[in-house]
Amino acid sequence: MLVKHERRPFRFGVTLLAGLLGCLSLMGCKDEKTGAQAPTVPAVEVAVEIVTPQKVLYTTELAGRTSGFQIAEVRPQVSGIIQKRFFEEGADVKAGDVLYQIDPATYQANLDSAKANLARAEANVAPARLKMQRFKDLVNISAVSKQEFEDAEAAYKQALADVGVNKAAVENARIRLAYTKVTSPISGRSGRSLVTPGALVTENQSSPLTTVQQLDPVYVDVTQSSTEVLRLKRSLEDGTLQRADQGHAAVLLLEDGSEYGLTGTLQFADVSVDESTGMVTLRAIFPNPKQELLPGMYVRAILNEGVDDQAILLPQRALLRDAKGNPTTYVVNAENKVEIRPLKVGRTQGNSWVVLDGLKAGDKVIVEGLNMVTKHVKPRRQGEQGGIVKAEGAIYACKVMPVCPKCGKATRVAHAAKDGKNVRVCRKCGAEL
Repeated sequence: MLVKHERRPFRFGVTLLAGLLGCLSLMGCKDEKTGAQAPTVPAVEVAVEIVTPQKVLYTTELAGRTSGFQIAEVRPQVSGIIQKRFFEEGADVKAGDVLYQIDPATYQANLDSAKANLARAEANVAPARLKMQRFKDLVNISAVSKQEFEDAEAAYKQALADVGVNKAAVENARIRLAYTKVTSPISGRSGRSLVTPGALVTENQSSPLTTVQQLDPVYVDVTQSSTEVLRLKRSLEDGTLQRADQGHAAVLLLEDGSEYGLTGTLQFADVSVDESTGMVTLRAIFPNPKQELLPGMYVRAILNEGVDDQAILLPQRALLRDAKGNPTTYVVNAENKVEIRPLKVGRTQGNSWVVLDGLKAGDKVIVEGLNMVTKHVKPRRQGEQGGIVKAEGAIYACKVMPVCPKCGKATRVAHAAKDGKNVRVCRKCGAEL
């Protein structure tokens, strides 16, 4: 199972006891000069977590906007007066639906004229063919010259060509007449109409009559810095990260912070970097059956980067900063003593830091009660050995408290009689330890 955000730490309590250096026991020591009992540091209760490498799926959150899957700006292909609009603004239309009607009178007349010219051309074919055939017989008996026969043959072929030209003219006139019915090129949702009946429109004008957009599915275009793209590519190449099983999956967060219910897929990354911003455009596609996503919405896409099989995570509350701002944390060493451990951290993952250096598997990190530790612990400025924290000549020792199997919390041990035996029980819930 991949850990995406927050992990539940294995925790148990630690009691910190302080005693003077050189004392044979933590309590009951006496001052050599006065014979009085030395003061003891009060015990405090903290919680630790055992560092365990985990399989973590790294994700990145990028901002972007939605856009229609297909966008068609409807423009007239012939000039004329808009007679009627056939669609409702904002309604769904299908490919081929008539949106506007342009006055077809002149285009109908052009079609009729083209048909008439075609009929005249076809009528000229028959006499030209007959003349050619007669001259063919006569030229064999030298009744006509060969030149006259060739002229008759050419006239026949020209008549056939005229028929072809006029057929094309008829088809062109028919097409232009059909263009008077402005249809939707795609299926989708129509936008507002930019013209009204009575408006004069021109062929291939720059401004559209309306816009039709296909909203299911939709594109989500996000941007990522070229530096991050290069870092991810190198991490995958050197084996630091492994490709996720669903490496192209994407999750969408809407403007109000809620998560979109359907998962998308990363389609492609642009092949060039924007020179002005240094960003690369990534495009994902999301299903949109209920058309909740509208073009132009601001969204955030969560994309999978890769998987780290041996990631070490440190809860953010356990990270400290020294005077220079360097990250550190409190660790309980093998001798049950507290030490300050310098760290090298990378990115955040949910509520944790990704530790690059400074911790290893099995380390015990203090995650709660840090304020109690820092209240009493004063690291020595000089003569520190092994990073052991010392406070005014005292070394803090750690005593592990058991974890109750019932309530799951670190607890002090109490004793109770059960079946004639003295057993250890949890002071919080009474369960037997």
